[in-house]
Amino acid sequence: MPFRRPFALSVLALLPLLAAATGCTPVGAAVGAGAMVATAAAEERGVGGSARDARISLEIIDRFDEEGVLFEGIGATVFDGRVLLTGAVADADLHGKALALAGSVDGVRTIIDRVTVTPNPERGTGPRDALVTAELRKAIMFDPEVLAINYAIEVEDGIVHLLGIAQSERERRRVIAHARGTDFVRGIEDHVLLKTDPRRSEPAAPQAREGRP
Repeated sequence: MPFRRPFALSVLALLPLLAAATGCTPVGAAVGAGAMVATAAAEERGVGGSARDARISLEIIDRFDEEGVLFEGIGATVFDGRVLLTGAVADADLHGKALALAGSVDGVRTIIDRVTVTPNPERGTGPRDALVTAELRKAIMFDPEVLAINYAIEVEDGIVHLLGIAQSERERRRVIAHARGTDFVRGIEDHVLLKTDPRRSEPAAPQAREGRP
């Protein structure tokens, strides 16, 4: 199964898409987009941060697509300017090029590198990973002590990657506990920052990379 590249579109970009996909009038599409704006505004990163992350995602995907099939096995998840790269490539040179391409996008604060180098890069997000994602998302959404909109979840081969902004250490631990309690989870990688973490206010530094633990 081809690797699914998760990304969000900006609110403005979604307006024509909503109208075309659903047959909505422009007013109806605008109402749907308005709800998205309200959701983004409620996030810790705000409307501006959400739009910036959407732009970063799209630019990374565009740069990967320009390279053709070489990077079709890599996925990029962006939250608060932090880019999580997952998937697989055929050799170390391609790995390095993927990191350089992602890091060259304006606004990237850091790269979290979880790309695997393998001669046969046929990795992907399968049905079980999709199930884990859905179950975990549901669990944190229905937890009254967790602001679920502040988290992004990426699951690959049973490994749960958590990105986001926690209101407190207690909230962060609750999200991790939900992940541990989800069926078919083989491991958890916690990339969540507290909302008071000074790294959130640091200028973009794409050369900063977080390797495997």
